[in-house]
Amino acid sequence: MDGESKAVGRARGGEARAARLSREERSEIAKRAAQARWSENLSEVVCGSPDQPLRIGNVEIECYVLDDGTRVLTQASFLEALGRHRKANVRREGGSEPLPPILQGKAINPYISEEIREKSQPISFRLPSGGRASGYNAELLPEVCEVYLQARDAGALPTNQLHVARQADILIRGLARVGIIALVDEATGYEEVRKRGSLARILELYVAKELQAWVTTFPPDYYSELFRLRGLDYPTDKVQRPQYFGHLTNDIVYKRLAPGVLEELRKQTPKSDSGRRKNKYFQRLTSNHGYPKLREHLGSVVTLMKLSSDYQDFILKLDRIHPRVGEDMMLPFDLNDSGRGL
Repeated sequence: MDGESKAVGRARGGEARAARLSREERSEIAKRAAQARWSENLSEVVCGSPDQPLRIGNVEIECYVLDDGTRVLTQASFLEALGRHRKANVRREGGSEPLPPILQGKAINPYISEEIREKSQPISFRLPSGGRASGYNAELLPEVCEVYLQARDAGALPTNQLHVARQADILIRGLARVGIIALVDEATGYEEVRKRGSLARILELYVAKELQAWVTTFPPDYYSELFRLRGLDYPTDKVQRPQYFGHLTNDIVYKRLAPGVLEELRKQTPKSDSGRRKNKYFQRLTSNHGYPKLREHLGSVVTLMKLSSDYQDFILKLDRIHPRVGEDMMLPFDLNDSGRGL
């Protein structure tokens, strides 16, 4: 039997085996194949989100920082930033790696340095969601802009590419403004002052200088649901809450309102000689912003509680909808911790 006949025989044998497999078996094989394709080492994202794009002028660009420190811009947003379609075709020339669509064209070819060619190779990485993405080194963007501006100034750009040069001009101007501000802030140390100032404004918005009058704030459902989720019987007469409920409330509510709010409330609400807080935290919230935000948050929290089967299920939902602000995920609370419901 010749080689071609053997190949045909193997193909038919494979088809016959596939026909004998159940739907579940075929699904499992496909799943293993997909996992194998993903087994290659891809850089992971350490910072960045589709909801937090880089804004330059009138342009928004999806950007990330990878685990090796590389700053990347996604291919689609890179192209759109320069006025090209996000799915522009890539043409190969010879056996070399193709240039990004934005760098293809005879008019700009004389202005593309070897360094730009090397930097223009796509970077594959894994998104926080687990999906795979492809992008370009962020440093490539201003260099590509310069290529188009040089070609335009030399009168080499055809009419159908002038819009790219106009967009490049906008980006370069925006980058220059952002760059000089960042450099001055870094050189003078104002970067840290600016961060502290932002936090101070948040706290001023949320935490009142004067103690507010006590009013019923936490709805009864909050505590009845908390008892249920913790697997405890809810008292029908006088509600005596476990001491550690105070720690749970700090995590469920105050750590998720705004950066630094819980720490500031602790400072502004001293303890008595017995070790208990003299006042409730919510009495220190501003009446025009902090307190309404608390009531809004509690309404959402109680809804999530009612939709949850147990405390772990509730925290998973809560972390998705109202993540803790300005801190990493915490370990579960120790039931032996002492504290007072706030």
